[in-house]
Parts: sequence; C-alpha cells; structure tokens
Amino acid sequence: MMHYFHRQVQLWGEETQKSLQSKRIAIIGSGGLGSSLAFALGSSGIGEIHMVDFDEVSLHNIHRQIAFKMGDEGKYKAEVCATLIKERCPYVEANAHVCNFDEFVQKNIEVDLIIDATDNLPSRGAINMYAKSKGLPWVYGSVEAFNGQVCFFEEASFNELFKITQKTPAGIAAPIVMHIASLQANLALRYLAGLSVKKDTLYYLFFNGEGELVTQKFALPKSQI
Repeated sequence: MMHYFHRQVQLWGEETQKSLQSKRIAIIGSGGLGSSLAFALGSSGIGEIHMVDFDEVSLHNIHRQIAFKMGDEGKYKAEVCATLIKERCPYVEANAHVCNFDEFVQKNIEVDLIIDATDNLPSRGAINMYAKSKGLPWVYGSVEAFNGQVCFFEEASFNELFKITQKTPAGIAAPIVMHIASLQANLALRYLAGLSVKKDTLYYLFFNGEGELVTQKFALPKSQI
C-alpha cells in the first residue's frame, strides 16, 4: 500500500498515511465538483468515501464533470464516481448512494467530514443544519461563470450568512469547477491528515475584466445558534 501512496508518504510519513484509512467522508453531489473530488480524494487513501447523488448523467454534463465520458448518459452519477474511485485505488471503500441528502441522512452513516458538491443553496443549507446538529465540520464550494467560493465551516453557520433561495448557477466554465474542487480537496485532506486548516474563512476567487485571478478572503462570525 505504501508504494501506491509513495509521494504522499514522502510528504507526511507512513503513520499519517495509515491514519487516513480510519477516516470517513461524505461527498454530497457527484456532478461537477463531486466528480472532480472523486478524482482528487478517491486515490488519497481515505478509508471510506460516500458519494451521494440521485441524478443521472446527461450529455450536457460531460464537458465539466470529468468523471463521465460519452456513453455514460443515463447512468447514475454516484455509481459512476464510486466505480471510478474503486478502479483507481483498491485501498478506499467507495459507496454510492442514489438518493438526495435528506434520504442519505436517514441512513445514519457516521462520517468525519462532509464535503458540499451540490449546486443549490437549499441543499447547502440542509448540509449546514445537519452538520451543526452533529457537531461536524463541512467544506463548502460553489462555482458560477469564472468565479468560485470555498470555505471550511466549523463554528460559522452558512444559513446565517447566506440568503437561502432557489437560485442556481448560470453558465459555468469547466476549469473553474476543477479549480474549486481542488481547493476543497486540499482543505479536506489537510484536515483529515491532522494538518492545520484555516476555518470559517470564505475564499472568493474570480477573474477580473483583464483576466487576472483575484482571491479575496472574509473571516466569518461564529454562529449565534
């Protein structure tokens, strides 16, 4: 096993790598962010990964949802992502849950971290409320056009900071999806490996009119609940 994870072992040693085998995460959503997270975290050595999504692959998904290829149309996204993880890394238990988040919660599966890979505010609000009820941290990510946001939520509350509406993203460039998922994966992996993580800080990344990548960060207040 250590030969497979050789470059990560060089980074943090065998004990830390072995510790990841006891970690469990849930990735809520298996589309753009979720399929990129399946690649980024699926071969990292996390012991148990739960892919949660009720949707099927459509043709218009494929350009930005990198787990899928032509011919996958009609397949369940969560199942494709779980299979991909297992094919790339035999040391990770990947489970597909073809259901929505509320139905997944009813399964009472314990995890160490939840990663948001959804595409709407109500789902993120539900993740936040569940995480708060369980004392769990979660990693938020969203994308639209050439912009994205990332935050590791622990003491702050998404529901107190964002207006929960039915608004969904408009156009999306494929690379920003992979970029935001990569940042989410780095935060998740650092946390699970016991490394320091800046929590309750919202990172907003965008390209300005001149094509310059701009990153802003905002410290979020502790939840009042």
